Amino acid sequence: MRRSSLHSEQRATSETARGINRAIVLNLVRRRQPISRADLARASGLQPSTVSLITAQLLREKWVVYGCVGRLPRGRRPTFLQLNDRRAIVALDLRPANSTVAVADVNGNFLERQSIPTPDTPDAAVKVFSDRILRMVADHPELLFEGIGVVIPGRYDEKRGRVVFAPNLKWPEFDLKAPLEKVTRLPVRMENAANACVLAEVWFAQSTARNLVAVTVSEGIGVGIFVDGHLLHAANGMAGEFGHIPLDPTGPVCGCGARGCWEVYASNWAAVRFYGASKRSGGPTFQDLLALAEGGDQKALRALDHMAHEIGRGMRMVIAALSPEEIVFVGEFTRLWSQMGPVIERAVKQSVLVGNSPLVRPAPAEPSVARLRGTVAMVVQEHFGSAVDRRPRIAKLLHKPTVQRRGVEVMSL
Repeated sequence: MRRSSLHSEQRATSETARGINRAIVLNLVRRRQPISRADLARASGLQPSTVSLITAQLLREKWVVYGCVGRLPRGRRPTFLQLNDRRAIVALDLRPANSTVAVADVNGNFLERQSIPTPDTPDAAVKVFSDRILRMVADHPELLFEGIGVVIPGRYDEKRGRVVFAPNLKWPEFDLKAPLEKVTRLPVRMENAANACVLAEVWFAQSTARNLVAVTVSEGIGVGIFVDGHLLHAANGMAGEFGHIPLDPTGPVCGCGARGCWEVYASNWAAVRFYGASKRSGGPTFQDLLALAEGGDQKALRALDHMAHEIGRGMRMVIAALSPEEIVFVGEFTRLWSQMGPVIERAVKQSVLVGNSPLVRPAPAEPSVARLRGTVAMVVQEHFGSAVDRRPRIAKLLHKPTVQRRGVEVMSL
């Protein structure tokens, strides 16, 4: 996301002010819907006339629709506003074995989800995914599609428009964005899976932490970093690749080519390997391992306990490097959080150098939902003024008085 500065009043224009006010109102509708115009004015500090102008624009643009009518002891009955759930997004969660294509509305509710085998090459993937997306769009003629959000098990370089690092896919550097846009004629947004989970937490779970990390544990391990209210990408979009930091240079070979990386000890595949199966043996999958553990299988329980300790071992790097307020874990293993969570929490607590231990918790949604909801935020955030990026500051602005400058009302910064 772009990092926007709201600190300089000297550079602000009337258009800037209108954009800020629009973003504030639209995000209040998103977070508090259904909500009346009067409540929007009270919550934002904007004049009722300004709120009326903004909501009229949002109604014309079909971002907002009328909802239910309220009841009052006396006076005019308010009409509540809510986001238009006919605005929709196509979400694609690309994973090494099976990928998910879904249709979601702007509130993150899924209208359709389909799982398909992941093609072997990027070219084949473009054909398979674009055909499936076009079919799903055609099946929902009542919806207004905003675009396509793609979650990848790797890193996307926005400047070059290419996926530059996806070792678990076993694909070379590739471009998925431009071909999908050409075929579907919809804008495409790409993001790493861990970053998408950060967006889902901030956008839908409405986490208030300004320093948060999301740790995704699946075929590999990824870390999404939310620092001081901003999602961190850094050079080549590579920030957060803790999964490929070696813990033991003599350990097993990782998909990235190095030895002993964190993810070769703590990923789903690592747990299956510890159990005694290999990816090619036709033995139990990680889902099978979870089911065996839930049934009391001691060998499976030992494998998952070992996985929890290895996750905790790698978290020492994350704690020392980032010192987050909150850590959210996303992965199928969280089904057994009551057994694995305490091991990880203990390791996190022991890793803190100064101050309080961060809040450690599993994501409230299942892993696929967390990633897919992140795609919704990826696609629609530009219409909301990149509210995820600025949300902590906007939250403070909501309680500040307004001032008049050149006939345009704007919140005092």
